[in-house]
Amino acid sequence: MDLKEKFMKRAIALAQRGKGFTAPNPSVGAVVVKNGEKIGEGWHKRYGSDHAEVVAIKDAIKNGYDVKDAELFVTLEPCNHYGKTPPCTEFILKHKIKKVYVGCKDPNPSVKGGGIDYLKSKGVYVESGILEEKCKELIEDFMIWIEQKRPYVYLKIASTLDGKIADRYGNSSWITNEKSRTWVHELRARVDAVLIGSNTLYKDNPKLTCRLKKREKKDPFATVVSQNLPSQKYSYLYLFKERPQKTIFFALSDPYKTFDFWVRKGVNVHLLKERSKNFLDLKEVLKVLYREYKCYYVLCEGGGKIANSLLEDKMVDELLLFFAPKIIGDEKAISNFRGRSDVSLKDCYTFKLKKVKTFDQDLCLVLKPER
Repeated sequence: MDLKEKFMKRAIALAQRGKGFTAPNPSVGAVVVKNGEKIGEGWHKRYGSDHAEVVAIKDAIKNGYDVKDAELFVTLEPCNHYGKTPPCTEFILKHKIKKVYVGCKDPNPSVKGGGIDYLKSKGVYVESGILEEKCKELIEDFMIWIEQKRPYVYLKIASTLDGKIADRYGNSSWITNEKSRTWVHELRARVDAVLIGSNTLYKDNPKLTCRLKKREKKDPFATVVSQNLPSQKYSYLYLFKERPQKTIFFALSDPYKTFDFWVRKGVNVHLLKERSKNFLDLKEVLKVLYREYKCYYVLCEGGGKIANSLLEDKMVDELLLFFAPKIIGDEKAISNFRGRSDVSLKDCYTFKLKKVKTFDQDLCLVLKPER
């Protein structure tokens, strides 16, 4: 690995720390280098705060270094426009940075190439395409927001080795171990909504909160999708009783005439149109979450039918498949993906393996769908 890749790899690692907190801005990392040594670094920490380039340059100055004629490595093209903060290009010029190495160009049509061209016009040496594919992967979420106007969707499934998420009676506590569950809560800390189906709601009475302590975290919306709005007898459930304003319920019909009841309780209620195969229109669910609730990241922790529906609609951006070293061996136990029939191998959903994580004896496959 040459020095350019080394420093860009560090910038990518820094950018990952901002995931879940910078939206609608992308996650960006930066490193300042002088005489071949790193003197400052930083990442965009939250929307409205300093961008990564500014944080890294300020960090170098704070560390006592003169940044004149230094080099800057940044995962995404520096901005050249006023938004919540001034242009990063002007900050770079003000501090006389000599060379700028860019991972990938900004894909936003309104700013594409502007930052690079402007810096070059002012005499700064700029080179782009350093670890470009990895830097593009870093902003896949940003691309989805721009192009599809929907959240980035994580689908998490925890199962036995034979692909069962619960026994035949619906019992699922606990398949995976505590370390696996803690990592999922770390992900919950970064998403805007957790999505489940009504079976999970009625069976588990979940909280869907992030239960980590002593760290920055969000309070994600609890989002439930169902065929029907529930009757009043379910008002005791935790989501309806303790956090109705953070609960969003999507349903196809209102057989118990409880729409107004739940609205008075403070629950956010949406009735949607039915689709083929009797599935809720999950595309519309995601677009409503994005448009009306500013949800940029959604974590689906629902059952096999919802998982299958998201895959069918090509709405899964990252699949987190947890396997516990257990085999239940019961064909009537509940499978991790359900809902399709009469399909052959050529109809399989296909994925690319991006990473393998281990949590003691549990295994987690991080996969991206083949588009």
